[in-house]
Amino acid sequence: MAGSSFGTLFRMTTWGESHGKGIGVVVDGCPAGLSLCEEDIQVYLDRRKPGQSKFTTARNEGDTVEILSGVFEGKTTGTPISLLVRNQDQRSRDYSEIASYYRPGHADYTFDAKYGFRDYRGGGRSSGRETTGRVAAGAIAAKALQTLGITVTAYTKEIGGICVSEEKFDLALCGQNRLYMPDAEAARKAEELLTQKMSEMDSVGGIVECIATGVLAGIGETVFEKLDANLAKAILSIGAVKGFEIGDGFAAAKSFGSENNDAFCMRDGAVAKKSNHAGGILGGMSDGDTIVLRAAFKPTASIAKQQDTVNRDGEEIEISIKGRHDPIIVPRAVVVVETMTAAALFDMILMGMGSRMDKIKEFYGGKR
Repeated sequence: MAGSSFGTLFRMTTWGESHGKGIGVVVDGCPAGLSLCEEDIQVYLDRRKPGQSKFTTARNEGDTVEILSGVFEGKTTGTPISLLVRNQDQRSRDYSEIASYYRPGHADYTFDAKYGFRDYRGGGRSSGRETTGRVAAGAIAAKALQTLGITVTAYTKEIGGICVSEEKFDLALCGQNRLYMPDAEAARKAEELLTQKMSEMDSVGGIVECIATGVLAGIGETVFEKLDANLAKAILSIGAVKGFEIGDGFAAAKSFGSENNDAFCMRDGAVAKKSNHAGGILGGMSDGDTIVLRAAFKPTASIAKQQDTVNRDGEEIEISIKGRHDPIIVPRAVVVVETMTAAALFDMILMGMGSRMDKIKEFYGGKR
């Protein structure tokens, strides 16, 4: 299977299946000398792991990470970093029935169409469990970005049409509710909606917003390696993401140039913008302002409500999906969006280091 790697210089390759012995990632291109230990990665994996509330799957996984290579005496060595998370609570019997039919909203049919064969246990590589490796790799990128003064933060913006209020926005509230929403009232309303939909054997979608602060101007390329294009690829590669936008995004299509353009000004002796409709990216490159992106997640495809489908024999049938599933993907996906953003951003920073001859001379000359 091709397509399991992401990045150019900071490159991750995820491996493993939902119901295999384990899942993990190999990170290549991480510079030597970065302080790194398993705890640095574990704090991110703990935000993603299942079983944290009634709004997540009851699958009981500790998601404990093991660093197998690439770190010595607490620092990265510059060689590939291999990370492993062992699967401990697989129940493949819950999925034996679906081997004969295609679940609506899943990759069952497309896997069969492409390969003529599929791992039906929890979706195999198409399972949300694949994101474990992404989060582990992105945690390393986030640690590297922190050393550069760059912070990447994601949170739930909207669930089932219930949106966070700008007036009540408070990032400190994210850790105080089970939905990672920076608005207590919106979180309460969203929990009520989720509880109702769970009783109806249904699921809910939502939007994750992510911001990156401290990014200097000039990161990204101008044509095919645009910063926003690579961020889009990173985020759209996450399962269940059906929409992506930067800054005002689709709302910009409804505005006028006089409204959408961000006027420049001088602030504290430096070039700045009076607004940030562009979301921190102009011409494919960072403009020094806060980078703002959003990912729209569809409702969880696995629902217990009766649905129509077909089996591999071409017969139309009715099904009710069994097993342990999240009624909403968004809360656990917050950290996935955050770490994939960090990975794409750090990769682009490394790619941009050779863009100016004076900077190359400065770096190379300093080694003499």
